[in-house]
Amino acid sequence: MASRAARSRRTLNVWPGYVDALATLLLAVVFLLTVFVVGQFFLSQELTGRDETLAKLNRQIADLTDLLALERSSRRTQEDEVRNLRTTLAGVEAERDQAKTQAEAATVSHGATGALDKQLDAERGATKRALSQIDLLNEQISAMRRQLAALEDALSASESRDRESQARIAELGSRLNVALAQKVQELARYRSDFFGRLRQILGNRPDIRVVGDRFVLQSEVLFPAGSATLKPEAGPELDRIAGAISDLAKQIPVDLPWVLRVDGHTDARPISTSQFPSNWALSAARAIAVVQYLAGKSIPPQHLLAGAFGEFQPLDAGTTEDAYARNRRIEMKLTER
Repeated sequence: MASRAARSRRTLNVWPGYVDALATLLLAVVFLLTVFVVGQFFLSQELTGRDETLAKLNRQIADLTDLLALERSSRRTQEDEVRNLRTTLAGVEAERDQAKTQAEAATVSHGATGALDKQLDAERGATKRALSQIDLLNEQISAMRRQLAALEDALSASESRDRESQARIAELGSRLNVALAQKVQELARYRSDFFGRLRQILGNRPDIRVVGDRFVLQSEVLFPAGSATLKPEAGPELDRIAGAISDLAKQIPVDLPWVLRVDGHTDARPISTSQFPSNWALSAARAIAVVQYLAGKSIPPQHLLAGAFGEFQPLDAGTTEDAYARNRRIEMKLTER
C-alpha cells in the first residue's frame, strides 16, 4: 500500500513540468512575433527613406534643368552681342582705313601744289581733322575690343557652368535609374510571389498555365464561344485569383506603381456580328468583363488594366482546332504602371 501511494504522488508531480514547458514555448513564440514586428517596422522605415531620396533627386534634376536652360539662353544672348560688336568693329576699322587713305592722299597733294598756300592750309586742316577722327576711331576700336574680350570671358564661364551642370545631371540621372531599377526588382519579387500563389491555388491544369511572365487562362474556361458573358462556373476560378491578388495587394507598398494587366486574345477566324464587329471588339469585351468581375471582388480599380489584341498575338501559328483553342485566351500580367 505504501508503494502504491508513493507511485501516485510521483505521477501527480509531472504536471508542473508540463506547465513549465508550455510557458517556455509561449515565451519563445512571443519573442519571435516581437522580432517579426520590429523587422517589419525597420523595413518600412528603409522604404520610406529611399522614396524620399528619390523625390529629392527628381527635384534636383528639375532645378538643374531650369538652370541649364537659363544659362543657354544667356549664352545665346551674349553670342548675339559678340556678333553685333564684331560687325560694328569691322565697320569702324573700314572707316579708319578710309580716313587714313584720305590723309595720305592729302599729304601727297600738299607736296605737288606748293604754290597754293590757302589750299594747302585748308588741306592741312582737313588732315588734322582726319587724324583726330582716326584717333577717336582707334579709341572706339580699343573699347570695343575690351568689351568683346569681356563677353568672350563670360561665354567661356557660361560654357564651363554648362558642362558642370550636364555632368551633375548625368550623375543624378544615373542615381535615379538605380532607384528605379530597385523599384522594378521589388515589383518582380511580388510578381514571383503572385505566380507562386496562383500555381498553388489552381494546381496543374492544362487550360490554365504560365507562359513567360504571364498567367494564361483559355477562353473556354471563362466564356461561351463568341460571347463576352462570363460562365457561371468561371466564378470560382476568378474568385481564387481575386483572393490571391487581394492578399498580395496588402503586402505591396502603396507607393509602388503596379497594375494587373488583363489582355484578351482570339483565334484568327473572323467574327462580324452586331455586338462584336471584329475580333478586337470581342477580345476587348472579354478583358473588360474579367476586369469588372475582379473590381467587384474588392480589387482596387486603379490597379486593373484591360487590353485587347484580337487575333494578332497568336501562341500557335497553326490552323488546327487545337491551335485555335490555344490562341483563344485571357492573359494576366502583374506589371508597373
